[in-house]
Amino acid sequence: MHERPCESVTRDARNLQIGASAVRWDGDVLEIDIEERDTRLFNPVHRRVAGKVRVHPEALNPASFALDPAQNHIWHCMAPRATVEVDMEEPGLSWSGQGYFDHNRGREPLESGFNVWHWSRAHMKRGAVVCYEGERGDGSVFASAIRFDAEAIPVEVDLPAIAQLPRSRWRVERRTRSEIGMARVRKTWEDTPFYARSELASKLYGEEVIAVQESLDMRRFASPAVQFMLPFRMPRQGG
Repeated sequence: MHERPCESVTRDARNLQIGASAVRWDGDVLEIDIEERDTRLFNPVHRRVAGKVRVHPEALNPASFALDPAQNHIWHCMAPRATVEVDMEEPGLSWSGQGYFDHNRGREPLESGFNVWHWSRAHMKRGAVVCYEGERGDGSVFASAIRFDAEAIPVEVDLPAIAQLPRSRWRVERRTRSEIGMARVRKTWEDTPFYARSELASKLYGEEVIAVQESLDMRRFASPAVQFMLPFRMPRQGG
């Protein structure tokens, strides 16, 4: 992950080029070409990171959802379920499995719109469930559970009970939803001062599920200490 100037970014309806990396949509498959260097500060090796990722949606959802009354922040789950193929050249790794494809867009920075949010997604026997909740920058709260059928049609359903999770190693508060009010962290994949991403075991709508969960604290993100540390993790590149 690098920050890049606007002249290094080009896009049209089906293509996005960021530096030497690119994303393409051909109507059926999302292809991601990765061509980067690990140029984090204090890393003298600058190892090449290169490969291709293909995302094959099982079905596409055309509907997006506003996360605030002014519609400054929009969430769109394009593919609640997908098959993902990863073929890396450097390092030499490859795998495939089930995945998911969404994005957020907005008219203001995330730290202006939100204090915290918690998100989770679980594949069901048919379709998928996404639970999304948090606190906006003005202190108001939001929470919803959306169930997608096999054709990716979304329907809002009753929210399961809150299931508190142990804080991450960086002490980020984590939360999810489970119909029994209990969930277990199987593994934490990403753990930073303001963000944690984990794999959970829980129960939703009568099914035992494995869920992906994330918690984001934008108050921490906006703090001077974290802003000072960010360039060490995500350096600025000129091209």
